This record gives sequence, C-alpha cells and structure tokens, in this order.
Amino acid sequence: MATLTLGPVYFLWDGPKWRDFYKKIAHEAPIARVVIGETICSKRNHFTAPYMEEVIVHLERAGKEVILSSPALVTLERESRLMRELIGEATRKVEANDLSALHLLAGKPHVIGPLVNVYNAATAKLLAARGAETICLPPELPFSSVEKIAAITGGADYEIFAFGRVPLAISARCAHARAKGAVKDNCRFVCGDEPDGLAVKTLDRQPFLTLNGVQTLSHSCQSLIGETADLTDAGIARFRLSPQDCDMSAVATLYRAVLDGAMEAGAAAERLEALYPAAPLSNGFHYAREGAAWIAKARTGQHQANS
Repeated sequence: MATLTLGPVYFLWDGPKWRDFYKKIAHEAPIARVVIGETICSKRNHFTAPYMEEVIVHLERAGKEVILSSPALVTLERESRLMRELIGEATRKVEANDLSALHLLAGKPHVIGPLVNVYNAATAKLLAARGAETICLPPELPFSSVEKIAAITGGADYEIFAFGRVPLAISARCAHARAKGAVKDNCRFVCGDEPDGLAVKTLDRQPFLTLNGVQTLSHSCQSLIGETADLTDAGIARFRLSPQDCDMSAVATLYRAVLDGAMEAGAAAERLEALYPAAPLSNGFHYAREGAAWIAKARTGQHQANS
C-alpha cells in the first residue's frame, strides 16, 4: 500500500510554531514518515534546535518514522562540520539534499531528497547500490520519465513530490534578504516575516515565483492528487507532502482518502483549493508542460488544460 511522507519545513517558522505543527501531525495526520531538520539555511538552526528532541519523541510515540534532513547547500566550513556531525552521530536515517552528503552516507541506509537531481534510471540505480533505500524524484520530472525510472528495481522505493510549492533552486546569495534591503550576512531573519514565502511578481504585478531565504520556489502549489492511481500503477510507493502554512493534517487526510479509494480525486482537489487558497494548484510538470499549468482530468479520461 502506498504511504505518505511529510517533507521538511522549508520555511522559517518560529520554534513554538514549528514544534506545535509537528505535534499536530503526530496526533492527527495519516502520515507514515516525517522528515525534519533545517534544510535551507544553516543560520536558522537555532530556531528549532531546542525543540528537536521533543518533536522526535512525539512523532515516534505516534508511530511515525523520523528521518533527519541534511542541508541543501553546503558552502562554509561550519556547514560542512554540521553535515559531518549530523551523519556521524545520527541514530536514524538521514535524507541527502546535497551531493556533499553522499560520500558520508555511502554504505549506510539513507534517503535521497527531491533536491538531488535524479533524472534517469542509471543515476537511481547507482544511488540505490550505495545505500539509498528511498529516492524522492525531482518534482519537475514528467510522468514518462518517472515511469522509466520506477521500472528499475535496484532495492530502493520511489517517492513523488505530490503536494507543495515546487523547490526550483538554491543560491549562495539571499534574494529574500536583498528584497527587504538587507544582506545575507546581516539578514535579520527577514524570511521569517513570510511563513509561506515572499511572492515575486512580474512587471505587470502577476505572482510567478516565491522566495524563501536562499531558496526559490514556484508560486503555484504542485498537487498530484489526481494522478496518484497512475503513479501507484507505475510503481511509486510513497507520496511526499511538503509543508505549507496551512492545515497539513487535513491535506494528508485528503491524500489518504484518495489513495484508499474513499474519495474521488476531483472532489479532493476542490477541497485542497479551499484548504490552501494562498496559491493555485498546478501539475504541469507531470504532463511535460509548464509547471504552473493545471491539467484537469475530464470524465472521459482526456485532459483539459488551464494555465
């Protein structure tokens, strides 16, 4: 049976909000695996570190498997040291979100996150041979590529990024700070002002990207709730939900209902729009279209496109 994974919180939330979010997930969300830890910016670690052990205890007592997230971009010696300590001292599986983690994880059971570019079956097979037990494929892959990769049996489960603003890029510079008149080295943690990211707009004031510190995300929220049956048939064992500033327990409940056949995908998508009105739903990448497109399945099985 396909299971749900909750990815790490990419955004800067204050410590109590972050802690309470995971407590709610522990007790209310039908999620099997939870990935936690600061992934985007090492400067944010002190916001959540005091609550980490408490959160892990709540999640594991509730029967969730906890995975520790590694940083997405390691550029400083301090960050390299944190990476070595995380992997060297970990008593739980670690998720690699940067290639620098792979040599430290070689031979150890671990997870490959969606920020690592696994674009073909040969790469997936190599990572599985080195100890990857689960590979979350990049969200920009079309279904035709997902099918080919998932057909390779190399000992790893495959996971799909099924909900959330799409992670597009990580930079050594902080555009979020710059947009607010600050610089990365003295950012004043202005990214915390937008718990769901800062909208980037075109010259005619249309939102099309989202800034989250050094990370760039899509404006739209990818949702593959209507494609779960096809993905499961293709061999996808896990579906990842990326936390947004909304009721993620309710989001997980909708995905679980669709996976179990207890709810029709179209009705679930309408509920998702109500649960998370901050961004339009999209699934264009799945259909080899522009990522912001929404391809709605008609009753005839054909597809209707809306951008």
